[in-house]
Amino acid sequence: MALKGRYKLSVEPTSEEHNVEGSNRRRMKWSNLYSYSCSRPVGKLEEATSSLGTEGFSRVVLIGNQDEHLVRYPSNWVSTTKYNLLTFFPKALYEQFRRIANIYFLLSAALSLTPISPFSASSLILPLVFVVGISMAKEAIEDWHRFLQDKEVNNRKVLVHQGDGIFVPVEWKKVRVGDIVKVEKDNFFPADLLLLSSSFEDGICYVETMNLDGETNLKLKRSSEYTMDLDDDEDFDLLEAKIICEDPNPLLYSFIGKLMIVDHKEPLGAEQILLRDSKLKNTEYIYGAVIFSGHDTKVMQNATPPPSKRSAIEKRMDLIIYMLFAVLFLISFLGSVALGVYTQRWTPTWWYLKPDESNFFYNPDTPLIAALFHLITALVLYGYLIPISLYVSIEVVKVAQAMFINQDLEMYYEETDTPARARTSNLNEELGQVDTILTDKTGTLTCNQMEFVKCSIAGISYGENGFKFETTTVLGQEKDVPAQRNFMHTASELINEVKCGTGGVHIKGFNFRDGRLMNNCWVQEENPSVIELFFRILSICHTAIPDEDEASGEISYEAESPDEAAFVVAARELGFEFSKRTQSSLVVKEFDLASGRKVARTYELLDLLEFSSARKRMSVVVKDEENNIFLFCKGADSVIFERLGKNGKEYEEATKAHLSKYADAGFRTLAVAYKKLELSEYESWSSEFLKAKIYMGLDRDTKLDEISELIERDLILVGATAVEDKLQEGVPRCIDKLAQAGIKIWVLTGDKMETAVNIGFACSLLRQGMRQIVITLENENTKTVEASGNKEFINKFLQESTRQQIASARQQIGGEKDKTAVFALIIDGKSLNFALSMDLRDDFKQLIIKCSSVISCRVSPKQKAMV
Repeated sequence: MALKGRYKLSVEPTSEEHNVEGSNRRRMKWSNLYSYSCSRPVGKLEEATSSLGTEGFSRVVLIGNQDEHLVRYPSNWVSTTKYNLLTFFPKALYEQFRRIANIYFLLSAALSLTPISPFSASSLILPLVFVVGISMAKEAIEDWHRFLQDKEVNNRKVLVHQGDGIFVPVEWKKVRVGDIVKVEKDNFFPADLLLLSSSFEDGICYVETMNLDGETNLKLKRSSEYTMDLDDDEDFDLLEAKIICEDPNPLLYSFIGKLMIVDHKEPLGAEQILLRDSKLKNTEYIYGAVIFSGHDTKVMQNATPPPSKRSAIEKRMDLIIYMLFAVLFLISFLGSVALGVYTQRWTPTWWYLKPDESNFFYNPDTPLIAALFHLITALVLYGYLIPISLYVSIEVVKVAQAMFINQDLEMYYEETDTPARARTSNLNEELGQVDTILTDKTGTLTCNQMEFVKCSIAGISYGENGFKFETTTVLGQEKDVPAQRNFMHTASELINEVKCGTGGVHIKGFNFRDGRLMNNCWVQEENPSVIELFFRILSICHTAIPDEDEASGEISYEAESPDEAAFVVAARELGFEFSKRTQSSLVVKEFDLASGRKVARTYELLDLLEFSSARKRMSVVVKDEENNIFLFCKGADSVIFERLGKNGKEYEEATKAHLSKYADAGFRTLAVAYKKLELSEYESWSSEFLKAKIYMGLDRDTKLDEISELIERDLILVGATAVEDKLQEGVPRCIDKLAQAGIKIWVLTGDKMETAVNIGFACSLLRQGMRQIVITLENENTKTVEASGNKEFINKFLQESTRQQIASARQQIGGEKDKTAVFALIIDGKSLNFALSMDLRDDFKQLIIKCSSVISCRVSPKQKAMV
């Protein structure tokens, strides 16, 4: 299958090589788990990629042949500044004269050049020039800082292939479309890249996209099967390939393209693309080809021009200026009317006050014209009623405030060496105007450091760590939980714990303590075969990579998320050590019930059904050494339970009770299930799944989900897990201070409602005495309606149910007699979806503005963005 040493197309060859430390790469064999190496019908591929080459899909990239491009692609220089040398004066002047006071003084300065002005021109022009000049200087300084930040980014170095097997450090701004680059661990990607290969032989890498979407979980990326074995210098000498793909667009999570190598055509998706400003993690290095550069990259396509930011106080000052101008005009108008009346009535009588020589600006014989000119003169004369120094004084204060913010030790986070940074001084006072804060939970309120603490297997709960949260409320019913409750061991359990050696050094990701399971003591339990299956699933159903330390022989795991790493570590500590992964298989060293010793078992990986926020689960299809085919699945309990077969619900009620208990303790929970597949059943499904994988339409993910649904049914429940994500230090105190300041706080989380509520109490988001309003569609009525299968009727019912709950909540708040009462809203993701619809949005808005705290649970990333 590998095309090593003969990558060619119908373009002139280039002499390009790369210097790869082959000895450091993990040797893995080919498979179809992370790629499309199954037999691929060419006709199907052509049909799926038929949109390529048409409008919107016309980009052609020649890898290693940059000079052969028929289109001149933009450079990789990016700029986030508001101005340049040509546009600074016109744009900056426009910004200054958006202020009504400056417009007034500009008109006054213009009038000062005429005889009608009571002042000299310099007395009006110089103050205006000074005020506008100071403000423009501030704009210039702030934009200069943005320019320096851009320059720092553009001058970063990345290794670019220059031929003869040499990678030379090149500045980001000089990287071109088609270049082959090498990015090392913990470095950012300089452009949007096609992943060619990585330090892992199977061509995968882990990427952190926090700068793009704020998510701290690592994303797994995979190279094309035809480039993943590029590990010799001569490979790059002969590498010639062409990419036909979509045109630049802002869609971060989608990509449609086709890689053409020799006579092979490989469909490309988002899983092969490394986006600019994302960071390489847990991977020593990768090689990539530049597809989009500069402002064509997806992150820059999403960028908007730097806005002209005006704070609320500045807008309020404009209103005050309007009021002062009205007073000024009234005074000037009354004076002008008085002058006109005086000139018409009294000038003939008081002849001695009549000027010897009349002029155009004051002629007693034309009192109306004299009054009009007097009005203009008065507006200039009384103009100092509007303070010209008001804006510049505030500008100076804001700059000083920004300097103090940047140097404030109270705002310095020592752990990560992160000081506060005021990126613009225009919005300093807006910090005091904040009335609502929206926050994620994982990684923001919590440490995002997961530890396996409890599990439920075959209807029995294991794990003896005490629950940490003092107070819990479930669906509005308060109940007290003894503070720092600890479960006492019985004498027999203590003896068993000593026997099984559960003490020892703390292991990252593992905080489990139960003598019934530790050190293979689980073989004495009532259902050892189910326990064996449970930990086997944890050791197999994941995408983690084992990394063995050559000196000590210890294995660590590199995983997409801390949850996944915690599961693999837990399986290892309880006797099921995941030790090796290839593209087509993985090896688990597990305790054998029959022989009573540890044996290495190899499982062939057939398919991976990836986790997504929409699916809320992941599955793997594997074949064991006896040629039995299994589907192992783990995911949200609500998703797993509804996919259980009639014969798979033996432990459902007990497991639900344990999950509720774990959620009450604030733990994150998942359910674990499996299914044994017949060969004919798997082969029939696999052919349909392959068609969906090679399909290149925009609805490819939808098709994959639909096919996955066909096999992820009639599951058998095995158990559930509970992991703990501790709160960050100081979070409860911080939230309490924000609440005292009258700031409303929204927490958006994917956790189930009980978990979210208890963490809400733990971090002081929910407090004793708060009136709790719960809006949820997770009830028996909803389940009954959903069982009907009529989608239109179900949607109408759910929307109406949400409407009624919102109306009832508003009525409850409106009828509250206690004026000091504080309300908290708890809403699940399904209800939120309807609440944010156009029909209910206004009513929902009126509800939430009256709530001091809002917890949205079971929400997806898309819903977070909508909120």
